[in-house]
Amino acid sequence: MDVITTTGLPPASAPQGVEVVERKGTGHPDTLADGTAEAISRAYSRYCLERFGAILHHNTDKLSLLGGAADVRFSHGELTAPVQVLVNGRITSALGDHTIPVDDIITTAAKDYLAGALPRLDVERWVEVRPRLTQASSPGAVSGPDTAQREASRQRWFAPRSLDDLAERHRLFSNDSSAGVAYWPLGTAEQLALGIESHLTGEAFRAAHPYYGTDIKIMVVRHAGLVQVTACVPQIARETPDLDTYIARRAQARDLIGELAAQIAPGHRVRVAVNTRDVDERPELYLTATGSSIESGDEGVVGRGNRANGVISMFRPWSAEGVSGKNPVYHVGKLYNLAAADASRRLHEQTGLDCAVALVSQSGRDLTDPWQVIVQTSGHEAVPADIVRSVIDDVMAGLGVLREQLLDGKLATA
Repeated sequence: MDVITTTGLPPASAPQGVEVVERKGTGHPDTLADGTAEAISRAYSRYCLERFGAILHHNTDKLSLLGGAADVRFSHGELTAPVQVLVNGRITSALGDHTIPVDDIITTAAKDYLAGALPRLDVERWVEVRPRLTQASSPGAVSGPDTAQREASRQRWFAPRSLDDLAERHRLFSNDSSAGVAYWPLGTAEQLALGIESHLTGEAFRAAHPYYGTDIKIMVVRHAGLVQVTACVPQIARETPDLDTYIARRAQARDLIGELAAQIAPGHRVRVAVNTRDVDERPELYLTATGSSIESGDEGVVGRGNRANGVISMFRPWSAEGVSGKNPVYHVGKLYNLAAADASRRLHEQTGLDCAVALVSQSGRDLTDPWQVIVQTSGHEAVPADIVRSVIDDVMAGLGVLREQLLDGKLATA
């Protein structure tokens, strides 16, 4: 690997700094798309490991959700058209003569995930799963007279005769030229966006306040000591009897967010606005049947929401890769983003500096040997390259643990 170290990273805690940070909540359509794609990949991977001892080739990271329709009024909310899960991608459907029940795996995983994320959504009635899959290989499969004799070739990428046809079992290599980027520590606005949303969508809060939904969006702008928060917080129609109740709970949400912000960012001045699009006189309100706008025509797409660290931070390094749903064995768009997060935390712990890490892959290169490693830090002196190399070596050696965390659902991808 080539190691490049440099300075110039603005520290997250800079008192005169500016941050613009967004967090899409657990019920936001884009977050739901990420979660559904990852749930399908996880379920498929587990099936393959249990039956074959290896994860077969698959990618569900192009999944999208197409919103349904709902009839919503005070004390009443029900869907009138289903949410559609469009599973676009490529999944190996057989290993030799063993046919894999791909459609069943996909449908069960998608509905189970959405039922957990949106308990008020009747997934058997109002979720329609539409697999749209192929088994075509990526470019590189060149036909010829000896095609049938080739072992572990592109010709067999999604149609393996046996595990010997999985090229990564012979040499684990990067599937693409891409980059994974992460940084540590989080800034004040990032901590606010994460902390506020996670509290409002947590089990304890939802149990105490069943009238709030989870399609919560938090936008935070911090300039020096002033923090301004705009939040969209849905209310559940069946739990909201009238306009006065809705208005009172909207004010309650504003006060709760203000209190949370004061706890997370003490010493800052805080301004909070909630549901700024509401027009009470009409009324036009953020009133929902399920707690998510996916019920009423909104769409969700993998990779359009939170980055792997859970926020969308406008002035920070980031990667456009959609991490969720990618193959956890070798896909650098997933592994290098998560590995970069681990590396940036370790470097921060060792140096005390704010650290940003970019791991750049080269298609076909050994997966554990990134082509380029770039580390940018705060402070006046760059981190010595030998320290960076040691940390990256340790992180790459731990990719197996990272995969286990992904398969156990213990490592977030959005």
